[in-house]
Amino acid sequence: MRALAGSPPVPPPGSGTRVLADRASASALTEVELVSIEQRLAQWIRFGRIAAMRPAGQDRHIASFRPGAVFAVLRWSRSDFGTVHASIAILSAAAPDARISVSPRVRPGGDILLHVDDDRLVRQVLRAIDDIEAARIDPCDVAPDHWRHIGSHVAAGLPFRPYGAERHRAWQQRQALGS
Repeated sequence: MRALAGSPPVPPPGSGTRVLADRASASALTEVELVSIEQRLAQWIRFGRIAAMRPAGQDRHIASFRPGAVFAVLRWSRSDFGTVHASIAILSAAAPDARISVSPRVRPGGDILLHVDDDRLVRQVLRAIDDIEAARIDPCDVAPDHWRHIGSHVAAGLPFRPYGAERHRAWQQRQALGS
């Protein structure tokens, strides 16, 4: 199992959020910088449909996502005494003219569906992702509200609802209706 977790409250509108200006003329892709320093720092994509991946230095890569793509970024760092920081963020890539929130090493930002900053809580989120995959559902296709549900419940120390085939069918039907 991969490690990471902890959950800050959702910021109120206007604090850390912004609307992208003239996004149509800029690259429509959201870029995530991934850094890996052996035994010290690792950042990787847990799930997501990567549109492009390019090197950005010896220990860095840039993963790019199309607007609306849902992806999870894991971050882990350690010292000589063990894990110092672990986190997971699940985001929806920025869409042109959409209100976005900023997230470290994610440009320009996105809709943060879940963010957890504590190893024990990250492990809970990773188990939830594993359970979704065990149900043969791609985590990229999970209802965004479910990620928010998991994030708020994990942060509050509460159990969260499982996401299975029935809940996923309901989400697909809701999407088909255009809501």
